[in-house]
Amino acid sequence: MPKLEVLVVGASVAGPMTAYWLARAGARVTIIERFPVLRTNGQAIDIRTSGVTVMRKIPGMEAAVRAKTTQLEGLSYVREDGRPYGVIRATGNPDQQSLISEYEIFRGDLSQILFDLTKNNENIRYIFNEQVVSIQQRENQNGSVTVEFANGTATSSFDLIVACDGAASRIRALGFNCAVRDHVETTGCWATYFSVKEDFLQGSKTGQAHSATGGRFVSIEPDPSGINQVTLMKLSARDTPEATLGFRQALKQGDDALKQFVAQQYQDVGWRTADLLKGMMETDDFYGSELVQVHIPALFSGRVVLVGDAGFAPGFSGMGTSLAMTGAYVLAGEIQHHKGDVGAGLEGYEKRMRPMINEMSKVPPFVTTLMSPQTRWGIWLRNAVFAVISWTNVVEYLQRFSDLFGAAFASNDECKLPDYEWEK
Repeated sequence: MPKLEVLVVGASVAGPMTAYWLARAGARVTIIERFPVLRTNGQAIDIRTSGVTVMRKIPGMEAAVRAKTTQLEGLSYVREDGRPYGVIRATGNPDQQSLISEYEIFRGDLSQILFDLTKNNENIRYIFNEQVVSIQQRENQNGSVTVEFANGTATSSFDLIVACDGAASRIRALGFNCAVRDHVETTGCWATYFSVKEDFLQGSKTGQAHSATGGRFVSIEPDPSGINQVTLMKLSARDTPEATLGFRQALKQGDDALKQFVAQQYQDVGWRTADLLKGMMETDDFYGSELVQVHIPALFSGRVVLVGDAGFAPGFSGMGTSLAMTGAYVLAGEIQHHKGDVGAGLEGYEKRMRPMINEMSKVPPFVTTLMSPQTRWGIWLRNAVFAVISWTNVVEYLQRFSDLFGAAFASNDECKLPDYEWEK
């Protein structure tokens, strides 16, 4: 069987993960990334349930992830004067996680791990500072796809294009003949992430979080390097496109404009926020994104297929990374299972992934209210509930009811991922 030629677009988590499994299936993979170097910034993300299962199928990956976890031991919501309401901690069981993941890692660190696992593979080639200009594919699934590039890479033909370029996927727009924001549903939420040199946690591995009216959330988490990682998140009372319009406009104008926008939104928030905003202005690893869901009728169109947020960004479910890792594994596995028949493999991928997407994209009830209350009364009530959960350890019992709290609390054994026979 001749080797399939595959183009993967995007070198963040979903891209190299997809490349790894496609290479295991015997394909030759080219990964392009529009940035000139691997991006190593971004927020803390969790690996849960099926993501843990996929991780454990890759030799050395679990150990590499454990070595780079944020080492977060718990999260404490605090009053404006810093007094805590209580602390929720990890379960200590990576196969049955709670609100605090056993595998919390910064997105950039996970991308680096996956890059290091794939960069020397003879069947995987990385090209940075490159983008797709056009895609030309035949009407049926049995023909190759011709791709034209922007920055010097020769026009080439591929058997498959995999879009791993995020919720605002340009490849989805080109391959599915739609606009970039088609199939994207806002949650009314945006967030920014950055590091500060001052250790506000004073060496503690327990993070701190504070809420202010208007759905504004501030958190500080430890970093193994000794600095602190900060998240500023704002959730609108209504999940309409207008709720995030100002953020999206500032985002397009660059980091300086976005920093000014965020500072204006948080200027009257107490606690440590003034010091954190000062640190934000000075940091060089600032990153912002809108939290969205992607709902699309099909995961592939001809020979263009979606993996990760490009096809199924889950919003508030907390399962985006695990879904991306699972999608990469299943896509390559189905192509392998169907002996390189791309069309049959894509059909199998759709059939296998759709139930998992539906389940893992469920947002637990009241999660947005708990994360970012809009009013002082809502903040008081949330903090009271948090205190009860923290001091009574009731979360250890509640986490067993994954139907109530979402797939993030399910055990890894519930995933039931297929076992594929790989060529390599």
